[in-house]
Amino acid sequence: MSPYFLNAQGLTKRYPAPRGGQPLTVFENVSFGLSKSEFVCVIGHSGCGKSTILNILAGLDDATEGVVLMEGQELSGPSLERGVVFQNYSLLPWISALKNITFAVRSRWPDWSREQVLAHSRKYIDLVGLGGGAEARRPAQLSGGMRQRVSIARAFAIEPKLLLLDEPFGALDALTRGMIQEELVRIWEQTSQTVFMITHDVDEAILLSDRILLMTNGPKAHIAESVAVNLPRPRDRSEIIHHPDYYPIRNYIVEFLVRRSKELTRQSANQESAPQPGTGLRYPREVDPLNTPASPRAEPDPGPKASAAVTAGTLRKPSH
Repeated sequence: MSPYFLNAQGLTKRYPAPRGGQPLTVFENVSFGLSKSEFVCVIGHSGCGKSTILNILAGLDDATEGVVLMEGQELSGPSLERGVVFQNYSLLPWISALKNITFAVRSRWPDWSREQVLAHSRKYIDLVGLGGGAEARRPAQLSGGMRQRVSIARAFAIEPKLLLLDEPFGALDALTRGMIQEELVRIWEQTSQTVFMITHDVDEAILLSDRILLMTNGPKAHIAESVAVNLPRPRDRSEIIHHPDYYPIRNYIVEFLVRRSKELTRQSANQESAPQPGTGLRYPREVDPLNTPASPRAEPDPGPKASAAVTAGTLRKPSH
Protein backbone atom coordinates (compact mmCIF):
# COMPACT_ATOMS: atom_id res chain seq x y z
CA MET A 1 0.00 0.00 0.00
CA SER A 2 1.49 3.35 -1.07
CA PRO A 3 1.96 5.95 1.69
CA TYR A 4 1.02 8.68 -0.80
CA PHE A 5 -2.41 10.23 -1.40
CA LEU A 6 -1.46 10.53 -5.09
CA ASN A 7 1.11 8.32 -6.77
CA ALA A 8 2.38 8.87 -10.33
CA GLN A 9 4.26 5.81 -11.58
CA GLY A 10 6.49 5.65 -14.64
CA LEU A 11 4.78 8.40 -16.66
CA THR A 12 6.10 8.78 -20.22
CA LYS A 13 4.82 11.04 -23.00
CA ARG A 14 5.79 10.45 -26.62
CA TYR A 15 4.53 12.16 -29.76
CA PRO A 16 4.77 10.29 -33.08
CA ALA A 17 7.09 11.73 -35.68
CA PRO A 18 5.84 12.51 -39.20
CA ARG A 19 6.87 10.25 -42.09
CA GLY A 20 8.31 7.46 -40.01
CA GLY A 21 10.92 9.48 -38.09
CA GLN A 22 11.89 9.03 -34.47
CA PRO A 23 9.09 9.86 -32.00
CA LEU A 24 9.59 12.79 -29.63
CA THR A 25 9.83 11.71 -25.99
CA VAL A 26 9.02 14.79 -23.92
CA PHE A 27 9.53 13.05 -20.57
CA GLU A 28 9.99 9.45 -19.50
CA ASN A 29 9.71 7.30 -16.39
CA VAL A 30 8.42 10.18 -14.24
CA SER A 31 7.44 8.95 -10.79
CA PHE A 32 6.51 10.95 -7.69
CA GLY A 33 4.07 10.98 -4.81
CA LEU A 34 1.97 13.64 -3.06
CA SER A 35 0.96 13.32 0.58
CA LYS A 36 -2.47 14.40 1.79
CA SER A 37 -2.73 18.20 2.33
CA GLU A 38 0.78 18.73 0.89
CA PHE A 39 1.64 21.75 -1.29
CA VAL A 40 4.12 20.70 -4.00
CA CYS A 41 5.60 22.89 -6.74
CA VAL A 42 7.32 21.75 -9.94
CA ILE A 43 10.10 23.78 -11.53
CA GLY A 44 11.95 23.12 -14.77
CA HIS A 45 12.93 24.82 -18.02
CA SER A 46 10.39 25.28 -20.80
CA GLY A 47 9.81 22.15 -22.86
CA CYS A 48 10.39 19.61 -20.09
CA GLY A 49 6.71 18.61 -19.95
CA LYS A 50 5.50 20.20 -16.70
CA SER A 51 2.13 21.28 -18.09
CA THR A 52 1.65 17.92 -19.81
CA ILE A 53 2.15 16.15 -16.48
CA LEU A 54 -0.41 18.46 -14.87
CA ASN A 55 -2.87 17.78 -17.72
CA ILE A 56 -2.41 14.04 -17.19
CA LEU A 57 -3.19 14.46 -13.49
CA ALA A 58 -6.27 16.51 -14.45
CA GLY A 59 -7.44 13.85 -16.92
CA LEU A 60 -7.13 16.27 -19.85
CA ASP A 61 -4.34 14.27 -21.51
CA ASP A 62 -3.16 10.65 -21.50
CA ALA A 63 0.30 9.35 -20.77
CA THR A 64 1.89 7.11 -23.38
CA GLU A 65 3.05 4.88 -20.53
CA GLY A 66 2.54 4.83 -16.79
CA VAL A 67 -0.34 5.26 -14.37
CA VAL A 68 -1.60 7.79 -11.81
CA LEU A 69 -3.30 6.53 -8.65
CA MET A 70 -5.27 8.73 -6.25
CA GLU A 71 -6.28 7.07 -3.01
CA GLY A 72 -5.38 3.77 -4.66
CA GLN A 73 -7.70 4.27 -7.65
CA GLU A 74 -6.41 4.80 -11.19
CA LEU A 75 -7.32 8.21 -12.61
CA SER A 76 -9.17 8.29 -15.92
CA GLY A 77 -10.59 11.44 -17.50
CA PRO A 78 -11.56 14.74 -15.84
CA SER A 79 -13.34 14.76 -12.49
CA LEU A 80 -14.69 17.30 -10.01
CA GLU A 81 -12.41 15.60 -7.48
CA ARG A 82 -9.59 17.46 -9.27
CA GLY A 83 -9.83 21.24 -9.65
CA VAL A 84 -7.67 23.11 -12.17
CA VAL A 85 -6.58 26.76 -12.35
CA PHE A 86 -4.93 27.80 -15.62
CA GLN A 87 -2.88 30.89 -16.42
CA ASN A 88 -5.56 32.19 -18.83
CA TYR A 89 -8.41 32.18 -16.24
CA SER A 90 -10.79 29.94 -18.31
CA LEU A 91 -13.95 31.72 -17.12
CA LEU A 92 -17.33 31.73 -18.87
CA PRO A 93 -17.39 35.26 -20.36
CA TRP A 94 -21.17 35.69 -20.63
CA ILE A 95 -21.99 35.32 -16.92
CA SER A 96 -20.90 37.17 -13.78
CA ALA A 97 -18.02 36.26 -11.51
CA LEU A 98 -20.41 34.89 -8.90
CA LYS A 99 -22.34 32.85 -11.45
CA ASN A 100 -19.07 31.34 -12.70
CA ILE A 101 -18.68 29.94 -9.21
CA THR A 102 -22.31 28.93 -8.66
CA PHE A 103 -22.23 27.07 -11.98
CA ALA A 104 -19.33 24.93 -10.73
CA VAL A 105 -20.84 24.46 -7.26
CA ARG A 106 -24.17 23.35 -8.72
CA SER A 107 -22.32 20.80 -10.88
CA ARG A 108 -20.51 19.49 -7.82
CA TRP A 109 -23.62 19.24 -5.62
CA PRO A 110 -26.67 18.99 -7.92
CA ASP A 111 -29.02 18.20 -4.99
CA TRP A 112 -28.27 21.44 -3.15
CA SER A 113 -30.92 24.14 -2.97
CA ARG A 114 -30.39 27.51 -4.65
CA GLU A 115 -29.78 29.07 -1.25
CA GLN A 116 -27.12 26.50 -0.36
CA VAL A 117 -25.32 26.98 -3.68
CA LEU A 118 -25.39 30.77 -3.34
CA ALA A 119 -24.19 30.81 0.28
CA HIS A 120 -21.33 28.42 -0.47
CA SER A 121 -20.28 30.42 -3.56
CA ARG A 122 -20.37 33.74 -1.70
CA LYS A 123 -18.14 32.26 0.99
CA TYR A 124 -15.35 31.73 -1.53
CA ILE A 125 -15.95 35.04 -3.33
CA ASP A 126 -15.42 36.73 0.04
CA LEU A 127 -12.30 34.63 0.74
CA VAL A 128 -10.61 36.05 -2.36
CA GLY A 129 -11.75 39.60 -1.60
CA LEU A 130 -14.26 40.09 -4.41
CA GLY A 131 -17.35 41.01 -2.43
CA GLY A 132 -18.93 44.46 -2.47
CA GLY A 133 -20.13 44.49 -6.06
CA ALA A 134 -17.24 43.00 -8.06
CA GLU A 135 -18.90 39.59 -7.95
CA ALA A 136 -21.73 40.90 -10.17
CA ARG A 137 -19.41 41.90 -13.02
CA ARG A 138 -18.62 39.76 -16.04
CA PRO A 139 -14.99 38.65 -16.58
CA ALA A 140 -14.39 41.32 -19.25
CA GLN A 141 -15.21 43.98 -16.65
CA LEU A 142 -12.60 42.66 -14.21
CA SER A 143 -8.84 43.16 -14.11
CA GLY A 144 -6.52 40.25 -14.76
CA GLY A 145 -5.88 39.85 -11.06
CA MET A 146 -9.60 39.82 -10.27
CA ARG A 147 -10.24 37.21 -12.96
CA GLN A 148 -7.60 34.98 -11.48
CA ARG A 149 -9.17 35.40 -8.04
CA VAL A 150 -12.45 34.16 -9.51
CA SER A 151 -10.66 31.14 -11.01
CA ILE A 152 -9.07 30.33 -7.66
CA ALA A 153 -12.36 30.82 -5.79
CA ARG A 154 -14.14 28.53 -8.26
CA ALA A 155 -11.50 25.82 -7.92
CA PHE A 156 -11.57 25.88 -4.12
CA ALA A 157 -15.38 26.15 -3.99
CA ILE A 158 -15.90 22.67 -5.46
CA GLU A 159 -13.64 21.35 -2.67
CA PRO A 160 -11.60 19.01 -4.87
CA LYS A 161 -9.37 16.40 -3.31
CA LEU A 162 -6.53 17.61 -5.55
CA LEU A 163 -5.98 21.20 -6.73
CA LEU A 164 -3.87 21.65 -9.88
CA LEU A 165 -2.37 25.08 -10.64
CA ASP A 166 -0.66 25.72 -13.99
CA GLU A 167 1.39 28.92 -13.54
CA PRO A 168 -1.70 30.74 -12.25
CA PHE A 169 0.16 34.00 -11.57
CA GLY A 170 2.40 34.10 -14.63
CA ALA A 171 0.42 36.82 -16.44
CA LEU A 172 0.07 39.12 -13.42
CA ASP A 173 2.18 42.07 -12.33
CA ALA A 174 4.44 41.58 -9.33
CA LEU A 175 2.25 43.45 -6.83
CA THR A 176 -0.97 41.64 -7.81
CA ARG A 177 0.87 38.31 -7.91
CA GLY A 178 2.10 38.81 -4.36
CA MET A 179 -1.36 39.65 -3.07
CA ILE A 180 -2.97 36.59 -4.66
CA GLN A 181 -0.14 34.33 -3.48
CA GLU A 182 -0.95 35.36 0.09
CA GLU A 183 -4.67 34.70 -0.46
CA LEU A 184 -3.90 31.29 -1.98
CA VAL A 185 -1.81 30.30 1.05
CA ARG A 186 -4.48 31.55 3.45
CA ILE A 187 -7.26 29.57 1.74
CA TRP A 188 -5.06 26.46 1.46
CA GLU A 189 -4.28 26.62 5.18
CA GLN A 190 -8.02 26.79 5.92
CA THR A 191 -9.03 23.96 3.57
CA SER A 192 -6.01 21.62 3.88
CA GLN A 193 -6.34 20.58 0.24
CA THR A 194 -3.56 18.82 -1.65
CA VAL A 195 -1.97 21.17 -4.21
CA PHE A 196 0.25 20.47 -7.24
CA MET A 197 1.51 23.67 -8.86
CA ILE A 198 3.72 24.55 -11.82
CA THR A 199 5.82 27.68 -11.62
CA HIS A 200 8.95 29.25 -13.12
CA ASP A 201 9.43 31.51 -10.10
CA VAL A 202 11.84 30.13 -7.48
CA ASP A 203 10.80 32.66 -4.81
CA GLU A 204 7.14 31.80 -5.38
CA ALA A 205 7.85 28.09 -5.01
CA ILE A 206 9.75 28.59 -1.74
CA LEU A 207 7.01 30.83 -0.34
CA LEU A 208 4.19 28.39 -1.13
CA SER A 209 5.43 24.83 -1.08
CA ASP A 210 6.36 22.05 1.30
CA ARG A 211 8.44 20.39 -1.42
CA ILE A 212 9.77 21.44 -4.83
CA LEU A 213 10.21 18.88 -7.63
CA LEU A 214 13.10 19.75 -9.96
CA MET A 215 12.90 18.55 -13.57
CA THR A 216 15.76 18.01 -15.97
CA ASN A 217 15.67 19.56 -19.43
CA GLY A 218 13.73 17.95 -22.26
CA PRO A 219 13.54 15.90 -24.35
CA LYS A 220 13.42 12.73 -22.21
CA ALA A 221 13.09 14.86 -19.10
CA HIS A 222 12.49 13.39 -15.66
CA ILE A 223 12.06 14.62 -12.10
CA ALA A 224 15.56 14.43 -10.67
CA GLU A 225 15.18 15.79 -7.13
CA SER A 226 12.55 16.47 -4.52
CA VAL A 227 13.70 19.43 -2.41
CA ALA A 228 12.32 19.89 1.10
CA VAL A 229 11.33 23.45 2.01
CA ASN A 230 11.71 23.29 5.78
CA LEU A 231 10.76 26.87 6.55
CA PRO A 232 8.23 27.58 9.31
CA ARG A 233 4.63 28.44 8.49
CA PRO A 234 2.82 30.77 8.27
CA ARG A 235 5.17 32.47 5.80
CA ASP A 236 5.14 36.16 5.01
CA ARG A 237 6.63 37.14 1.65
CA SER A 238 8.25 40.28 3.13
CA GLU A 239 9.82 38.40 6.05
CA ILE A 240 10.72 35.00 4.64
CA ILE A 241 13.76 36.37 2.78
CA HIS A 242 15.33 37.26 6.12
CA HIS A 243 15.12 33.71 7.46
CA PRO A 244 18.65 32.23 7.67
CA ASP A 245 17.60 29.09 5.75
CA TYR A 246 15.98 30.94 2.85
CA TYR A 247 19.02 31.61 0.65
CA PRO A 248 20.63 28.18 1.07
CA ILE A 249 17.41 26.65 -0.30
CA ARG A 250 17.13 29.26 -3.03
CA ASN A 251 20.75 28.97 -4.15
CA TYR A 252 20.49 25.18 -4.29
CA ILE A 253 17.47 25.36 -6.63
CA VAL A 254 18.98 28.04 -8.85
CA GLU A 255 22.23 26.09 -9.12
CA PHE A 256 20.24 23.07 -10.28
CA LEU A 257 18.48 25.13 -12.96
CA VAL A 258 21.66 26.89 -14.11
CA ARG A 259 24.01 23.91 -14.22
CA ARG A 260 23.00 20.52 -12.88
CA SER A 261 19.82 20.15 -14.98
CA LYS A 262 21.94 20.47 -18.13
CA GLU A 263 24.51 17.98 -16.83
CA LEU A 264 21.83 15.44 -16.00
CA THR A 265 20.34 15.86 -19.47
CA ARG A 266 23.72 15.18 -21.06
CA GLN A 267 24.21 12.11 -18.87
CA SER A 268 20.82 10.75 -19.90
CA ALA A 269 21.68 11.30 -23.55
CA ASN A 270 24.93 9.35 -23.18
CA GLN A 271 23.47 6.39 -21.31
CA GLU A 272 20.11 5.27 -20.01
CA SER A 273 19.57 5.86 -16.29
CA ALA A 274 19.06 2.67 -14.32
CA PRO A 275 15.71 2.30 -12.53
CA GLN A 276 15.64 1.74 -8.81
CA PRO A 277 16.25 -1.93 -8.00
CA GLY A 278 13.10 -3.98 -7.71
CA THR A 279 10.69 -1.19 -8.74
CA GLY A 280 11.34 -0.38 -12.39
CA LEU A 281 10.50 3.23 -11.46
CA ARG A 282 12.74 6.26 -11.08
CA TYR A 283 11.57 8.33 -8.11
CA PRO A 284 13.24 11.70 -7.48
CA ARG A 285 16.10 11.89 -5.03
CA GLU A 286 14.93 13.37 -1.72
CA VAL A 287 17.06 16.41 -0.86
CA ASP A 288 17.28 18.69 2.16
CA PRO A 289 19.38 21.65 0.93
CA LEU A 290 20.23 22.61 4.52
CA ASN A 291 21.97 19.27 5.05
CA THR A 292 23.31 18.70 1.55
CA PRO A 293 26.93 19.67 0.79
CA ALA A 294 27.13 22.41 -1.80
CA SER A 295 28.55 21.58 -5.19
CA PRO A 296 32.14 22.88 -5.56
CA ARG A 297 31.00 24.78 -8.65
CA ALA A 298 27.89 26.26 -7.05
CA GLU A 299 27.37 30.01 -7.00
CA PRO A 300 28.15 31.68 -3.65
CA ASP A 301 25.29 33.12 -1.63
CA PRO A 302 24.69 36.50 -3.32
CA GLY A 303 22.69 37.96 -0.44
CA PRO A 304 19.25 39.53 -0.62
CA LYS A 305 20.17 42.39 -2.95
CA ALA A 306 22.01 40.43 -5.63
CA SER A 307 20.40 37.02 -5.69
CA ALA A 308 19.73 34.79 -8.65
CA ALA A 309 16.15 34.57 -9.80
CA VAL A 310 14.02 32.58 -12.17
CA THR A 311 10.97 34.72 -12.87
CA ALA A 312 8.38 34.23 -15.59
CA GLY A 313 10.61 31.71 -17.33
CA THR A 314 13.66 33.98 -17.57
CA LEU A 315 16.84 32.93 -15.81
CA ARG A 316 18.83 35.73 -14.28
CA LYS A 317 22.29 35.09 -12.82
CA PRO A 318 23.37 37.03 -9.75
CA SER A 319 25.31 40.23 -10.14
CA HIS A 320 28.37 40.63 -7.93
